[in-house]
Parts: sequence; C-alpha cells; structure tokens
Amino acid sequence: MPTTAARKKRQQERWNEIASDPLLDKLPYKVETNSRGQLILSPHKAAHSDMQGDIIALLSECVEGGRARPEFPIVTRNGTKVVDVAWMTADRRREMEETGDPPTVAPEVCIEVMSDSNDWDEMMEKSTLYRGVGAEEVWIVAEGGQVRFFSNEELDASNLAPDFPTQL
Repeated sequence: MPTTAARKKRQQERWNEIASDPLLDKLPYKVETNSRGQLILSPHKAAHSDMQGDIIALLSECVEGGRARPEFPIVTRNGTKVVDVAWMTADRRREMEETGDPPTVAPEVCIEVMSDSNDWDEMMEKSTLYRGVGAEEVWIVAEGGQVRFFSNEELDASNLAPDFPTQL
C-alpha cells in the first residue's frame, strides 16, 4: 500500500496531467477526480456561476484578511476535488503552496453550491474530505440559497465570517 505522501504526489501528478490536456480544457464541465484518478465531470450552469460570484462579493464585504477564489482544486483522500469557492488567508495560501499544485491542504473555508446533480450525501462527503485536509469550515449553499455552515458540527453562523448571511 503506498504511503499517504506517495498517494498525494500521484494525485498531484494526475491532476497536472489532466490540467495540461488541451482537449479537456475545452470541455464545458467542472472536472474532478476520484481516488483512482478517474475523471468526474459536472456541467456548468449560469445560475451556479452567478451564485459563486455573489458569494465571492459577499465574502469581500463580510470578512477581512483573506481572499476568495472560485473553482479551487484540493487533493483529498478521495481524489482531487474542486471547491466552488475557497476563502483563505495569506498565511494559509503560503502553507498550501508549499504542498505543491494542487495543494494537499485546504483553505480555511470551502464553499460548495448545490446543483441538480448533487445531493446532501455527496455534500456531506465533500465536507468530510475538506475538513480532513484542514478546512476549518465548510459551507453548503442549497439550491434555494440557504447557507449551512459546518465545522465539527453544524453551526448557526460562520465563526470566521459571522456576518455572512444564511440566505442568499
């Protein structure tokens, strides 16, 4: 059985292979991998992108000392996942950069926007994966715009961005 470090390195190498493939770059899908490096494709929708943009704008209003980024790849124990919106401090970003590209350490906040193809089981699995590589909070935005915040348990509001709304 390969070591955790070797498995992470293999996932990073696979992700860089995928990211440099010009044919995959033209696909109109969000690309992730599973634990075996196989592709998982999810179609983009305009409403999903609008929600990501709204979240990024709200983050810049509600919390200081960090940056929000869309479509951010993170190596997890179950493949490389692409969080819809990531928020991180400069210190965390430096820590992440030291692990390679894509990073094997998550930003402080990972935000997933649910779509027709997602269910709560998948979102809870992603939450566990992100928390397993260092995310302090995972936020899940349901299709109706309700924002749910998770740390070790579900929170009434974010500890890192307490002014962030619970409804978008």
